[in-house]
Amino acid sequence: MATQSPRPMAELTLRGIVLGALITILFTAANVYAGLKVGLTFATSIPAAVVSMAILKAFKSGTILENNIVQTIASAAGTLAAIVFVLPGLIMVGWWSGFPYWTTVAVCITGGVLGVMFSVPLRRALVTGTDLPYPEGVAAAEVLKVGSASGAGDRENAAGLRTLIAGTIFSGLFALLAKMKLVAEEAGKNFAVGGTATGWSTSWSMLLIGVGHLVGISVGAAMFFGMLISWTVLVPWFAHGGDLGAVDALVSSTFRGQVRFIGAGTIGVAAIWSLLKIIGPIVAGLRSALAASRARQGGQVLDITERDMPIGVVALITLATLLPIAWLLWTFSAGGPVHDHPFAVIGGSLAYVLVVGVLIAAICGYMAGLIGASNSPVSGVGILAVLGASLLLVAVFGHEADPARTNALIAYALFTTAIIFSIATISNDNLQDLKTGQLVGATPWKQQLALILGVVFGSLAIPLVLDLLKNTLGFVGMPGAGPNALSAPQAALISSIAKGVLGGDIDWNLIGLGALIGVGVIIVDEVLGRAGRMRLPPLAVGMGIYLPMGLTLLIPVGAVIGHFYDRWAKRQANPEFAERMGVLAATGLIVGESLFGVAFAGILAWANRNAPIPPNDAPLAVMGESFESVAMWIAPLLFFGLIAIAYAMTRKLVRGTPAGAGPESPAKDEANYR
Repeated sequence: MATQSPRPMAELTLRGIVLGALITILFTAANVYAGLKVGLTFATSIPAAVVSMAILKAFKSGTILENNIVQTIASAAGTLAAIVFVLPGLIMVGWWSGFPYWTTVAVCITGGVLGVMFSVPLRRALVTGTDLPYPEGVAAAEVLKVGSASGAGDRENAAGLRTLIAGTIFSGLFALLAKMKLVAEEAGKNFAVGGTATGWSTSWSMLLIGVGHLVGISVGAAMFFGMLISWTVLVPWFAHGGDLGAVDALVSSTFRGQVRFIGAGTIGVAAIWSLLKIIGPIVAGLRSALAASRARQGGQVLDITERDMPIGVVALITLATLLPIAWLLWTFSAGGPVHDHPFAVIGGSLAYVLVVGVLIAAICGYMAGLIGASNSPVSGVGILAVLGASLLLVAVFGHEADPARTNALIAYALFTTAIIFSIATISNDNLQDLKTGQLVGATPWKQQLALILGVVFGSLAIPLVLDLLKNTLGFVGMPGAGPNALSAPQAALISSIAKGVLGGDIDWNLIGLGALIGVGVIIVDEVLGRAGRMRLPPLAVGMGIYLPMGLTLLIPVGAVIGHFYDRWAKRQANPEFAERMGVLAATGLIVGESLFGVAFAGILAWANRNAPIPPNDAPLAVMGESFESVAMWIAPLLFFGLIAIAYAMTRKLVRGTPAGAGPESPAKDEANYR
């Protein structure tokens, strides 16, 4: 009698898709806020896997492959939230007054789907055909393997969920107290020194502590170094001889008008250097993939873990996606100078999106595999993309004398860059997810379909959150921005570059100075690497120069906290579990403040529903200005007190959870440092 083949393990299920969509809403909203506040987003693979496993355990039939699909969907959607690094620029240049829902959705979907398609042929080249470490992908796989086990796995998953929730509560609670004016939200002072001026500032933000823990001590130290360059050298240098009677205005204008462009030059050089370093390995990996493809065509039977989307389907979807992109570019540019040369400009834009998109997918995919999506130079890629798009428009139109036509071209460059950036963000994440799938025995084509679903779910949510935050908090630099305005640092930088190139007034000397600093940092980083010392990532140095001190000072502090926690974790009975718990604690600190920020935007919208004059910027305030001096002293004490309690609770949970026999590979997820 013939034996019946075993029933295949559940993988791509309706409940998994629904659960992934629900988790998507949570983490996408949090990532949109975090990206607009500090220009950083966090990886959602591990927290999504933890939440998914906790829920699917109730069904008694959840599988490791089903959980993998859930985290894949949530991870893709959360990563796509990095589109906020570009799109707000259209608000800042005055082209959009809001985020047109279906247009924004279409930009995210078309770019995201192309990112998925471009990463399909790269899987064999950069995932199965190389020894790239893929830190986040390996970490997520370990979480899934441990969580799918009984006994110790159940206990570890429960402890992880408690840690995530605790961090979320502490972070959200402090943010609530700050909006109630019971504690200060920030501290700082600008001051004259000699014949010049500088200053210091910080935001009491647990989100920044969480980010610092996740990016690690090397990136934290590099950002601190960049911050020192900015505020102890560059600001005093350029502020020399300015009006010391208006120190605040002098320091602010110096930083925004000069120093941040130097940071842009440093970031750009760092991105170019990253590209040059990986061209060789990418070419070698693609040759290996082509050789494997020829072997399969020769009749080789593929294991289930090697079944990608057919390359013909990939090519068809890619070409089909270019049609709506062409329509988007046509309708966006209607009535403007682009329609003077529609076929040349829009056709050239499509070619630019296709060629640069493929290149970016390979760059971001390789870098994510090498050092994690956390340190992949997506910000630098965005800068190079907008620079290329702007220079192509200059080649066609020159420098327009009419400000209105110039502004139309600036907007078109930003819109094109937004599509390319969608490709970059997804490519930065996809291969990590496919690495996780490889390690847990997933079917690649099912996971690739899940990535597309994640793109769709994230695209539907992102414009809603963007519009809410724009209408209530606003962005720094836009008309009508209030005291709660979000800095949207990357969007501000990218829009400034587009304006400078197309307007013909960009100060290339500042960009050049930043480039020279970047070259110097690259040399130092390479020397440190060959000496086996802690590295100094050039991109992180550039971000330290570019970002305001209020958004960077606590990131190195969080990195130091995370460093000492990890040293403690390595001495525990189950060091991988202990490190993972630290990751979840830090993630909770990010999620709590981010979700409260979105909720506060909703509260602001409700409080100002009748358009009061002046608008109510502090609807939760229970204390007045007379309490500010007290709130200033309470803030750091409560801030670091809550952080100490959060980490103490995490350590207690680690010590109280029996060590299980899980995988031995190291597990550490990281923030998407971009």
